[in-house]
Amino acid sequence: MTSRPAAAQHLRTLALLRRVRDRIDREYAQPLDVEALARAVNMSAGHLSREFRLAYGESPYSYLMTRRIERAMALLRRGELSVTEVCFAVGCASLGTFSTRFSELVGMSPSAYRRLAASGTEGIPSCVAKQVTRPVRNRQARSSDTT
Repeated sequence: MTSRPAAAQHLRTLALLRRVRDRIDREYAQPLDVEALARAVNMSAGHLSREFRLAYGESPYSYLMTRRIERAMALLRRGELSVTEVCFAVGCASLGTFSTRFSELVGMSPSAYRRLAASGTEGIPSCVAKQVTRPVRNRQARSSDTT
């Protein structure tokens, strides 16, 4: 059984973690690192990473990259920017890292996704396309196939 002070501390920690998550959601295209996120909520980077993973199931960096890839998917579906332009527009500094992470989460390269998405989401409202094309980690996709 947890004491009231421990429960109150847990709620304060969750509120700080929500602030970090909300900042990532808002500023995904900015240069963000775990140390800066941790400083903003007066935590060490290691403590923030552990608590964030406990609360949300992934590290702050992984969450940031997922947000960037989601935004990249939307930009690639629109087809107005090149893959390189999309990479920098979502805050990635390295095309190689962007492409690798995109492939891990989406299951295909950004250029292949762009070609496929151009025809695959035609006529679908953007709010539905966003939900249907949301990236799923390959490990999660495999585990859901086996159940």
